[in-house]
Amino acid sequence: MKRLSISVAALASLLVGGAPAIGQGATSALKGHNTNAPVTVASDRIEVQDRADRAIFSGNVVATQASMTLSAARVTVAYADTGGIQIQRIDASGGVTVRSPSETARGQYAIYDLNTRLITLLGGVTLTRGESRVQGGRLVLDLDSGRAVMDGGGRTAGAPAGTQTTGGRVTGTFTVPQRRN
Repeated sequence: MKRLSISVAALASLLVGGAPAIGQGATSALKGHNTNAPVTVASDRIEVQDRADRAIFSGNVVATQASMTLSAARVTVAYADTGGIQIQRIDASGGVTVRSPSETARGQYAIYDLNTRLITLLGGVTLTRGESRVQGGRLVLDLDSGRAVMDGGGRTAGAPAGTQTTGGRVTGTFTVPQRRN
């Protein structure tokens, strides 16, 4: 399987058409995301499974944390009940979109592990900024460092059955500076 590893900052630089060297200057809206902010979830339906320490939201689910929004058809929230509900993990499925002020990532499935501060999107993943985009089979975003890893297609171990691929490759389309005549 082909793998592309690039910092979100460098990817953001490419996506907006600037081209500083990797590791210079530009930062992504997801780097340093406030993972300590409360999570607000809205949906058409909720099923609480107290014994399993989870809640299942379905129908037009929108989860918001600080400036990041996750939307999907279905979201399962795993939590710890330590005298108050503390979210540990969010699993989303069905046309998942993760949106920050300047970036949008889409896939069929997403896992947001609040303890490790990682978001993983699976299945026909597209990361868009402006008119530029990168596509692959799996995207892992580290919210602390801003590092992003996009893998090509092929079913990754642990990926849900039926996960879409992109032919085993990571592809990208980037804008370029426009020359004035």
